[in-house]
Amino acid sequence: MSDVLELVEARLRTALGEPDARAAVTFLGTDRIEVLRFVDGDVLRYATLGMSAQPMADPTAVVADPLRGPRAELLLSVRAGRADTDKVLRPLAVLAASPQVEGVVVASGASLDVGDPLWPGAPFTSVLVGAPGGLVEDLELDEPRESVRFLPLLPMTPNEAAWKRVHGAEALQARWLERGTDLRDPLRTGVALD
Repeated sequence: MSDVLELVEARLRTALGEPDARAAVTFLGTDRIEVLRFVDGDVLRYATLGMSAQPMADPTAVVADPLRGPRAELLLSVRAGRADTDKVLRPLAVLAASPQVEGVVVASGASLDVGDPLWPGAPFTSVLVGAPGGLVEDLELDEPRESVRFLPLLPMTPNEAAWKRVHGAEALQARWLERGTDLRDPLRTGVALD
C-alpha cells in the first residue's frame, strides 16, 4: 500500500512540481487521505493522496479483491486569490474516501456531491469527474494491479448537476465549452442551460 502512495506522490511531483502545503484527514474506519496543494502561476492545484492505496471495489462484490480493481486520485484546479479555496481540503478528502466509506467506484462522468459548499461562498456543492490523462499521466503499476488514474474534478452548481442528471456528462461539458466557461473560476456563476 505505501509503495503505491510513494509512486503516486512521485508522479504528482514530476507533473506538478513541489507541493507548497499538505494536510491529512482520517475518517473513522478509513485509511488516511492527504491533500497536497501545488501552485502553478495564478492557479492552485489540489491533489488527493491515499485514495489509490486500495483498489475501488464493486459494491455488489461479496469480497473485495485486494489487488485488482480501478485506482484513482482526484485533482482540482482553481484560480488563486478569488476565494478561500484552501477550505476545500476536507471536502476533497471526503470525496477521496467515498470508495472506502460508501463502496462507490469513482470514474469519469460521475457526479460527486458533498452536500455543502466546497469552500466558503462557493456556488458549488458537487463536482463532475473528468477524463484522466490530461494534467497528470496514468501511473502504471505491476500486474495484476491496475493503473492509477488522476481524475480532474469540475465544480458544478446545483442547476448544472440537475441538468447533467437529465442530459449526461458529455452534454454538460459541451455546454461549458460552447459558452467559454472558466471552470477554474472559484466564484463563477452557472452556465446558461436553456
